[in-house]
Amino acid sequence: MLITCENVCFGYDDKRILENVSFTVNEGERIGLIGGNGEGKTTLLKLLTRDLLPDEGRILTKSNLKIGYLEQNGGFDSDKTVFEEMRSVFSRVFSAIGELRSLEHEMAKTPFGSREYAAIAARYERLNKLIAAEDGYNAEVKIRTVLGGMGFEKMHDQVINTMSGGEKTRLKLCRLLLEQPEILFLDEPTNHLDVSTLFWLEEYLQDYRGAVFTVSHDRYFLDKTVKKIFELENNRLTTFRGNYSKYKILKAEKYEYELKEYERQQEEIASLKEYIDKNIVRATTAKSAQSRVKKLENMTMLERPLPPPKPPVFSFTFGERSEELSLSVNGLTLEAGGKRLFTDAAFEVRRGEKFAVVGENGTGKSTLIRELLKKTHPAVKWGRFVKIGYYDQENANLDGEDTVLGALWFKHTALSQTQARNLLARAKLSEEDVDKKVKSLSGGERAKLSLVLLQAENANFLILDEPTNHLDLAARESLEAALRAFEGTLLFVSHDRYFIQNLADHVLEIENGRVTAFKGSYDEFNTRKKAQAARAEEAAAAAKKTAQTPSYRSKADRAEDARKKARLKEVEISISRTEEEIAALNGEIARPEVAADYKLLTEKCARLDELHALCDGLYKEYETLL
Repeated sequence: MLITCENVCFGYDDKRILENVSFTVNEGERIGLIGGNGEGKTTLLKLLTRDLLPDEGRILTKSNLKIGYLEQNGGFDSDKTVFEEMRSVFSRVFSAIGELRSLEHEMAKTPFGSREYAAIAARYERLNKLIAAEDGYNAEVKIRTVLGGMGFEKMHDQVINTMSGGEKTRLKLCRLLLEQPEILFLDEPTNHLDVSTLFWLEEYLQDYRGAVFTVSHDRYFLDKTVKKIFELENNRLTTFRGNYSKYKILKAEKYEYELKEYERQQEEIASLKEYIDKNIVRATTAKSAQSRVKKLENMTMLERPLPPPKPPVFSFTFGERSEELSLSVNGLTLEAGGKRLFTDAAFEVRRGEKFAVVGENGTGKSTLIRELLKKTHPAVKWGRFVKIGYYDQENANLDGEDTVLGALWFKHTALSQTQARNLLARAKLSEEDVDKKVKSLSGGERAKLSLVLLQAENANFLILDEPTNHLDLAARESLEAALRAFEGTLLFVSHDRYFIQNLADHVLEIENGRVTAFKGSYDEFNTRKKAQAARAEEAAAAAKKTAQTPSYRSKADRAEDARKKARLKEVEISISRTEEEIAALNGEIARPEVAADYKLLTEKCARLDELHALCDGLYKEYETLL
C-alpha cells in the first residue's frame, strides 16, 4: 500500500467538493482520474500530495513515500542548461563515480594495514554498492533516452530560463521520469506534447516501475496507460476496473443495474404496503401483515441512482451550400519568424470533407490556418458561397468585459433573448453564468461560449484550432457528435487523437517542410506512416551498404577495406573484453579479502589504471576506423 484515503471530505467556503472519498493506491498501479470541469480532480491531487489537508477523514501514506507531482503548468526555472539540470538528478551517482576513481589511486599509495587504508577500502566498497544499486554507469544513457523521447534531443545546451512555459513543463516531466518516484502524480501531462512525444511517453510509462496516478482528458492516453479509472461525480468517487473504453461500458451497466434494483425494490415496497393496508385490521391476516411491517422496517432503502450529468449539446447548421470545390491551395510557401515552415503546399478540400491538420509542434499548423483565413494569398482560392466559421484556441474573439449573454447577443442581434439563453443553456452555461463577465469564466466555460458563438454563425465551412482544449470528456464527446452530424466542410487542428480518429476522413500532414494530403482515417494514416518509415529504414540501410561498396575499387583499395573491417572487429572485441575486465576488477577490489592484502590491492589498482588507458585508446581507434 502506498496511499489510503478514508472518508475524505473537502470544500471551499460553503461549497462541498469531495464527500466521503475512500480508496487505496497500491505499488505499481496505473490509475486514471476523470470527471467534469470543477468536480475536484486537481483538488484531490493536492490532498494526496499534502498541498491541502482534508476537512474530514484522513489520508495515510507509506513511510518515507517518494512522490513526484507534475502540475498542469508545473515547469521550473533554472540558469542551468537542459543537460546539466538532468545530470543533477544523478549528482550523487556521478559524485560517487568520481570519488571511486580517486580512491583507487589513494589505496595504491596508502600504507597497508593502516587505519586510513581500512577506511578507504570500506568507503570504496560502499560507493560500489551505491552505484550498482542505482545503475549509475547507465545514468547518461537514461538522460539521453528521456530527453530524446520528450523532444529535447537538440536542446541539451539550451539554458532553461530561456524556454517557453510549455517546454519547462515538459522538462519537469523529464526530470520526474528520471527521478523515478514510487508514485507519479500527473495533472494533464499531455497538454504540451505533440503526437510523436505522446506515443513515446505512453510506451515509457508502460514499463515504469512505480505507480502512476493520472488526471487526463486524453482518451487514447488513458486507454494506453491506465488499468483502473477513478471517476469524480456529484462529489463522490467511484472505481471502475479497466481503461477508459472499458469504463464507458461498465458505467452504463452500473447505472442500468442500480436503476433496475431500485425499481424492483420500489415495486416490492408498494406490494408490501398494499398487503399491509388491506390486512392489518383483519384478525385472520393481522399476523402476516405485521410480519410484512417488520420486513419493511428492516429493509435497507435504496436511493434512486442519479443519472449521469447531461453533457453540453452543440449543433452546427448552415443555410446555403458552398460549391463542390470549397478550397484549393496550390504553391503555398509560408515562413514565420524568419524560418521557412513549408514550401509549395498543394491540396484541395471538397464540400462535406473533414480534414485534420497534424504535425509536430512548430511545423506551422496554426500559421497555415491563419493564412487561409486572410484570403489574400494568390495560392489560396476559396470556392463560391463558402461561409467560414472560425474557432480560435485562445478565444481571442471574446471581450473579457462583456457578459456571457452580451458576448453572444451583441454579435448576433437577430437572436431573441430567449433564443440566446437557450443556446447558452444547451452548452451548460447556466442562468447564473449568463450574467457573469467573460473574464471570470473558467477555461472550459470560455471554450463552450466560443462554440456557442460558432454555432450562431451558421457557417458551412468550419475551421477549428484545438477545439477540445479546456473541455472535459463529456463536452469533447458531445462536440464530436455534433461535428460528425455536421453536413458542411471541416478543417481542424487537434492533438486529441481520439477526436481526430472519430472525425477525420482526410489527414493533412506538415512534416519536414512539406504538406501532404492523405485520404482516409487517422488510424489508416498512422499505418501508412509506419510502413513508410520501415521502407525508408530499409532504403537507408541499402544506400549505406552501396556507399560503403563502390562499383569500382582497385586491388589495394579492396585490401585496405578488408584490413579496416578486420581491425574494426578486433577493436570491438577488445573493447568488450577490456570493459568486462574493468567491471570484474572493480568487484574484486571491493571484496574485503582483497582490500586486506596490500600487495594484491596495489597490483589490481595499477592494472585498473592500465585498463582505463587501454579502453580510451581503443575507443579513439574505433572512431577513426568508422
